Amino acid sequence: MLFSPWQKRGESAKDFQGRATGLSFFGREKRVMAEELSTRYRQILKAIIAGHIETAEPVGSGTVSRRSRLGISSATVRNVMAQLEEMGYLVSPHASAGRVPTRKAYRYYVESLLKLGPLSVERRQAIEKRYRHGVLPVEYELQSAGRALSDISRYAGIVVVPRFSSTIFRHLEFVRLNDRRLLVVLVSASGMVHKKPIDIDEPVKQSQLDQAANYLNRTLSGLSIKDARERIAREVGREKALYDELSRWTLQLSREALEDQFLDQVFIEGTSQILEQPEFADLSRMKKLLRVFDQKSLLLELLEKSQKDDGVQICIPEEKEFPDFPGCGLITARYTNGQGVAGSIGILGPMRMPYSSVVPVVDYMARLISGAMTSESIQEMKKL
Repeated sequence: MLFSPWQKRGESAKDFQGRATGLSFFGREKRVMAEELSTRYRQILKAIIAGHIETAEPVGSGTVSRRSRLGISSATVRNVMAQLEEMGYLVSPHASAGRVPTRKAYRYYVESLLKLGPLSVERRQAIEKRYRHGVLPVEYELQSAGRALSDISRYAGIVVVPRFSSTIFRHLEFVRLNDRRLLVVLVSASGMVHKKPIDIDEPVKQSQLDQAANYLNRTLSGLSIKDARERIAREVGREKALYDELSRWTLQLSREALEDQFLDQVFIEGTSQILEQPEFADLSRMKKLLRVFDQKSLLLELLEKSQKDDGVQICIPEEKEFPDFPGCGLITARYTNGQGVAGSIGILGPMRMPYSSVVPVVDYMARLISGAMTSESIQEMKKL
C-alpha cells in the first residue's frame, strides 16, 4: 500500500508543486523506489499513464509515440513497453498491442513523475460555493464538504467527523421522555451535537433533571469529553458519604451519559459518480465497492492507516490486503479545529485518477474546513 505524504502543514499546493517525497508503506519504514528508470523509460511510462488516465483503455505504441514527443519510432516504443512489462510496470489485458499501467506504475508515477500546480481561481470559487459553513450544524457542514469534493472531482467524496470524545464539553441537557427513560443531549464547543437515550430505575421529575444538568454544566465546562468522563469517574469512586443522595444520583447519571458509545461518523457522497467509471462496469467490482460504502468499517480502517502523517496523502491499496478496493486510489488529508481535534477528508476514485488536479482539491478543502472550524471553535471557547 502506498501512502505518499505530499506536503507539510503550512505549505500550499503551489509550494509543493512537483516536490519528490519518499514512499511510505504502512508497516515498513519509508523508502524510495528501488528502480531508477532512464529518461526515455520514464517519459514513455508517463505517456502511457496519461493515455490511460484519459481513456481508461489500453494504450498502444502509436499513441505513446505521439504523446511522448521523443521523435522515436513506434517500433522503439514497443521495445521499451515490452521491457516495462517485464519489470512489472505494464500489463497486457488482451491480445491487443495496448498496455495498461499496474499498481507499481502508478506508485512510481505518484512518487517520481507527478507534477502538481496551484488550484485555479475557478476551482477555488467552486469549492467555496459548495461548502456551506457558519449556517448549519457541524455535521451538516462536513457533509456539504463531502458533496463538494464529489461534485468537483466526479468521484466519491468522504468526510470523517472528529471523534466526539476528543471535543470540548460545552453544554448538556436531560430531557424526560417518560418515567423510566431520558434523552441526553450533549453539545461540544465546536457545535457538534450527540443525543443518547438512557433508562433509569426510578421515576424522575424534569426539575431534578434540570438541576443535575446545571451542576454538570458548571463542573465540566471547558473540559474535553474524555477528561469530563474521567473526572466524573473519579468523583463517583470517592467516599459516597461525601455526597448527598441527589449528588450521588447526578454523578451516576452523568457517568452513564458520558460513556464512550459514540461511533465514528463517516459521510460518503457521490457514490454514483465513481460507479459510473469504466473500471466498475464489472459487476463483481461494483458489488465489492458497494459493500465498502455500506459497511464503512473497511473505509475507516484504510483512512486510519493513511492518516499517520500530516499533509495530503495518496493511497493505492494492495489488492491482497484490501480486496474490496479493486483498482481504487484514495487521496486524503486531515483537518483540525485548532484544538488538536482532527477528522479527515478524502476522494475515492479509480487508480487512474488525474492526481495532478485532484490532490490540490483535497488540500484546499482540508484548509478551508480547518480555517472555518478553528474560527468557530475560538468563538465558542470565548463563551465558555
